[in-house]
Amino acid sequence: MNAPSSNVDPAELAKFSGLAGRWWDPQGPSRPLHDLNPVRLQYIERAAPLTGRAVVDVGCGGGILSEAMARRGARVLGIDLARAVLDVAELHALQSGISVSYQHIAAEALAELRPGEFDLATCMEMLEHVPDPAASLAALAKLVRPGGDIVVSTLNRHPRAFAVAILGAEYLTRILPRGTHEYLKFIRPSELARWGREADLTLCDLAGIGYNPITRAFRLSSDTKVNYLAHFRRPS
Repeated sequence: MNAPSSNVDPAELAKFSGLAGRWWDPQGPSRPLHDLNPVRLQYIERAAPLTGRAVVDVGCGGGILSEAMARRGARVLGIDLARAVLDVAELHALQSGISVSYQHIAAEALAELRPGEFDLATCMEMLEHVPDPAASLAALAKLVRPGGDIVVSTLNRHPRAFAVAILGAEYLTRILPRGTHEYLKFIRPSELARWGREADLTLCDLAGIGYNPITRAFRLSSDTKVNYLAHFRRPS
């Protein structure tokens, strides 16, 4: 199903579609996603159990997190508006024998079609790439049932995030392609919390993500100045 959304930047879609062919290459341009996945999964499981739960992974890309949650026993629907990347996700799931469903649809459109159908919604490193992140968070709130959980990750609009995510990752180490991020689109935790309140969500937890460049290992941290994760819950 192809349901377009006004809350999308065509340049951002083209940017990520261009990475589709090497999405599952752990040494390729999506390497940070592979390195981040274990700590994301750790945080999600700390926030909400996965076994037997209905999960929607918004902005799923090539399915790295979607497959990991399915391996933990979740019934996962991954959605994205980059068709080329979804094709990669579908093919990889088929080759891996992992049961994941994928759909080419916007979160806002899915929320109109299937409100309250999911136990958990995840949205990783997508909010800073859309024109209206508050609308995306509101769609996530509508997708989960009362008492359901939402886990998002994004980048803080803080000088350290500019130094690490743009200067360091894109220009010095070239782990990421140049132009992957725009600093002014980064989101402060206070802004994210306000959008959550406007969507009638309860902010349960914030956690930063630390990184060891020698071991390439990420870890949960109390420092939210660069990458951070947030756990919201829709009141029962």
